[in-house]
Amino acid sequence: MSNELAYALITPYSLSKSRTGGIIGRLISQTKLELVAVRMYSPSNKYVDEYLEIIESSNIKAPFKQCFYDYVNQNLRTKSALEKGFTNRFMLLLFKGKNALKELRRVVGSPSGFKYGNTVRGTYGDCLMRDGEVEYFEPAVLMASEKNHNIETLKLLSKYAEKDGGVIDKVVPYEKGTKIETTLVMLKPDNFVKRSSRPGNMIDMFANTGLTIVGARLFSMTVAQGLEFYGFLEGLFTKKLKFLVTNKLIKNLSGAFDFEVSEQDIDVMADLLKAKNAHCEVGKIIEYMTGIDPDTIKNNKTNVSGNTKCLALLYQGEDAINKIRTILGATDPSKAEEGTIRSDYGRDLMKNGAHASDSVKSAERERPIVGLNGGEKAEIKKIISGFVNKKKI
Repeated sequence: MSNELAYALITPYSLSKSRTGGIIGRLISQTKLELVAVRMYSPSNKYVDEYLEIIESSNIKAPFKQCFYDYVNQNLRTKSALEKGFTNRFMLLLFKGKNALKELRRVVGSPSGFKYGNTVRGTYGDCLMRDGEVEYFEPAVLMASEKNHNIETLKLLSKYAEKDGGVIDKVVPYEKGTKIETTLVMLKPDNFVKRSSRPGNMIDMFANTGLTIVGARLFSMTVAQGLEFYGFLEGLFTKKLKFLVTNKLIKNLSGAFDFEVSEQDIDVMADLLKAKNAHCEVGKIIEYMTGIDPDTIKNNKTNVSGNTKCLALLYQGEDAINKIRTILGATDPSKAEEGTIRSDYGRDLMKNGAHASDSVKSAERERPIVGLNGGEKAEIKKIISGFVNKKKI
């Protein structure tokens, strides 16, 4: 059976209540599907109108068809959402795999199955009924009821991917005078080596900052991106890591010759080797992030990547840089404060869970490299088109 493509939309209310990480963790770890794309949307009224038409033509059973219709109409419109105290942002997650729609539905749960916590809706949603009437409805996740519903919504998401989606940093209202920062977080490749709740757990921890997610992109870092993102470290490492070269020379040359190797000799050799060592260390970082040793790339064909995945997220709010880095913890996991992300999930200086911009200037440099500067083309259009037109991916 060919792979299917299916979507899950994390609702505005779920985003506002910081349930995002828990939902993502469930969907990744409890399905046998591959997460292939993530994108933020702030839908226009035109998007909502067309989405309501799809819901109307779907096979969702009563009374839940009307529940979903009313929910979308009242929560995905900008004005209606703001009147309720949150924005109309939603997060799109695209999954592919065998029986993707059925697999997602199994983990998300039915519209009415909110009584127990064994599904996403059971844990994060609510459906209060009295005498057969639905009094309150919060589905936590919006997804398709059947294949045609799935395809039509995917086409709609593709149609508005660039107009209504991407970096939506002008959506959230703040009090006048609030100093707003936007910072980049990047969950590193070892979080996606296997199906795991780790990415969701980390997003859950970042939610403790009270900041707002205004951009998201799942991507495979290319060697070119790796060189641009980390290349500047080579000069820094040349200066700061000379002591490591010195220590290795002392350890390995002690007693190796029938003559004395002086401190001055060691220093001269360290000066000769420190640049090579820095180049090697940066190459290791880029290989970890991309899956490819940059020194093996020939003819400057650096626009390639291996099979690694990273999830880039933009967080916005007051003092965002400091808040995110406090939750992240020290670069060295062994020195990170307990309860921080790097203390819990980091292994060493390189595989330390996640990256976060250390200043507004750094965020401005890094965002265009990972494709979250705003205005970039939406790769999900190609992913959706490949499935809708060929019915397989």
